[in-house]
Amino acid sequence: MDLEIKNKVMIVTGGASGIGAAITRRLAVEEAIPVIIDKNEEAGKTLIEKLQANDQKAVLIIRNLNSAESCKKAVKQAVEETGRIDGLFNNAGINDAVGLEKGTSDQFLQSLSRNLYHYYYMTQACLPELKRNQGVIINTASKTAITGQGNTSGYSASKGAQLALTREWAVELLKYGIRVNAIVPAEVMTPLYKNWLENSFSDPVKQKKSIERKIPLGHRFTTPEEIADMAVYLASGRAGHITGQHIHVDGGYVHLDRAIDP
Repeated sequence: MDLEIKNKVMIVTGGASGIGAAITRRLAVEEAIPVIIDKNEEAGKTLIEKLQANDQKAVLIIRNLNSAESCKKAVKQAVEETGRIDGLFNNAGINDAVGLEKGTSDQFLQSLSRNLYHYYYMTQACLPELKRNQGVIINTASKTAITGQGNTSGYSASKGAQLALTREWAVELLKYGIRVNAIVPAEVMTPLYKNWLENSFSDPVKQKKSIERKIPLGHRFTTPEEIADMAVYLASGRAGHITGQHIHVDGGYVHLDRAIDP
């Protein structure tokens, strides 16, 4: 299937690892031009080298998206290097365990800065280009916004806000033909998730199996590639009449009875 995104320039924040890297790779396979914006220079350069070895186009911008000004500079550099922006994947973030009982007000605000504010800053900075090209916006949210998790108030608040902004922006940007959708992952085995398992539990293998038993479809983790496939589809011409949607790619984790044993 031709996704109609050949030579389209797509920014992917946090695009050097995890779900972001999977999105970057899928875009490159579809002959789009991913612009990776990430603070991890080593991971970014490694990914770029792999893409270029396959004769795939990509751009790397090393930047921490911790302020509106930093986001503006990243977008400006992207336009200077590629000439246009056709899509924005707001993806960067981390589940930082800033809870209600153990967290402080400063830590809560810092969590919002890490996980929410740059979604707004990046979207606002990209907007002139997205208007010009009838672009697309894909927000990576999380099931924590729907189910709760405990001890992660900052992250959950950020993810809930992202879902609300997806609908808000979809309405505000209708007149420009800009589509806005959100992907809602649940349990995805990324390097960050693996690190959390290995450093939070005395028996990570046992904990992993316990989590897998609660995922209805196949009792397995969703892969980053499965998230990327849906995200890139939503950004493509094939999804031309889909906007304002929260798409759960989670093996039924959120909406099906987790006690089901097929």
